[in-house]
Amino acid sequence: MTDCKAVVFDMDGVIFDSERLVLECWQKIAQEYGLSGMREAFMPCIGTNSVMTREIVLNYYGADFPYDEFRKKSSVLFHEIVDRGELPIKKGVRELMDYLREKRVTMAVASSTRLQAVTQELKQAGLYEYFQVVMGGDQLKKSKPEPDIYLMACEKLDINPVDAYAIEDSYNGIRSSHSAGMRPIMVPDMLPPTEEMRGKSVAVLEDLLQVKEWFAQRWMME
Repeated sequence: MTDCKAVVFDMDGVIFDSERLVLECWQKIAQEYGLSGMREAFMPCIGTNSVMTREIVLNYYGADFPYDEFRKKSSVLFHEIVDRGELPIKKGVRELMDYLREKRVTMAVASSTRLQAVTQELKQAGLYEYFQVVMGGDQLKKSKPEPDIYLMACEKLDINPVDAYAIEDSYNGIRSSHSAGMRPIMVPDMLPPTEEMRGKSVAVLEDLLQVKEWFAQRWMME
């Protein structure tokens, strides 16, 4: 495994099937406001932090849209589901992480979500202990697609970004990890791979079980 000293995971859409759940919550609250087009407003928010999400939604619905009230209601609905332990885990998560742990590959999380929420969701799912470093989007000023969060994660792991892989589902996440000098692997969730994404990724794979097999085949040849 000379080409891999660490694997850094995005969280939403990679570890958890949370982006669909967030959209469902947004759409449900949108009905209370008589809003249409919520999916179109939501999709550009994938892979961004709370500040950018607010800006995107206000640009879509207008500056008079009561975003803070809307977001609070949808967040309450989302966390009611999460607190019941009903946040779905993506296919192959535990298999891949167990495999990487067995191979003594360091793991980290670099998420645009607030650190407190990232920590809570990972702990509730019993996944927190897999990671040496856990990063949230509120720990730095520049969000994905800027490379800052991945550069900081690699710095905390004390590794060179070129020796690390990033697993991402969003366009901004692939752009961020690619700009950091890492080796992005795209596992598409709600956003399909584009020509740009294929060009910036070392692999585009269907799920994390395929990622596990991809690593296994690659390391078998070394």
